[in-house]
Amino acid sequence: MHSTTAKFAASAAVRRRSLRWRVVDIVVASVVGVAAGLVFWAWNLVYAPITDPLAVVAPGAQALLYGVWLFAGVLGGLIIRKPGAALYTELVAAIVSALVGTQWGGALTILSGLAQGLGAEIVFALFLYGNYRVYVAVLAGAGAGIGMAVNDLITWYPAMDFGFKAVYFVSAIVGGAVVAGVLSWLLVRALARTGALSRFAAGREATAKA
Repeated sequence: MHSTTAKFAASAAVRRRSLRWRVVDIVVASVVGVAAGLVFWAWNLVYAPITDPLAVVAPGAQALLYGVWLFAGVLGGLIIRKPGAALYTELVAAIVSALVGTQWGGALTILSGLAQGLGAEIVFALFLYGNYRVYVAVLAGAGAGIGMAVNDLITWYPAMDFGFKAVYFVSAIVGGAVVAGVLSWLLVRALARTGALSRFAAGREATAKA
C-alpha cells in the first residue's frame, strides 16, 4: 500500500512539473504568437472580398472563414501543452496585429484575441491539458469560435436580427473547428515530422509513432 501511494505521489509530482512553463515554452509560444499576428494582419487586408460572397448567400455565414483569426490559440495549445498556452498565444497574436495596424482599433482587437484565446483555453483545460488528439483540437477550435461569436455579436452586431446571429454563431463554431482546429492539428503533425518540435511532447509523439 505504501509503495502504491509513493508511486502515485511521484507520478503526480511529474505531472505537476510537466505543466510548468520552461523558457523554451515561452520563447516558442511568443514566436508562434508573433508569426500568427502577422498572418492576422495580412488576413485583415484581404478577408472582405473573400468572405463577402458568403454573406450574400446567407448573412452571417462569412464567419465560416473567420477561423483564420482563431488558429493561433489552438496551435499554441497543441505545441506547448501547458496551462495558459492557448490564451497566451492568441493574445500575443492579437497584440501584434493591433501594433502593426488594424481597422478595428487596438483595444477591440486585443479584446477579440482575449475572447478567442479563452474559448480555446477552456477546452484544453476541460481535458486537463492531457489530451491533444484531433477531436480535442477540433473542439478547441470550436471553443475559440464561440469566444469570437459572443464577442462579435455583442461588440459589432448587437442590433442584428436573430436569424443573422444564429447563422453567425453556428458559422463561427464550424469555421473555428475546421480552420483553426483541423488545420492547426495537421500543421503540428507536419512540423513534428521535420524535427522542429523535438523539445516538445508533440514532436516526441510523432517520432514514437513513426
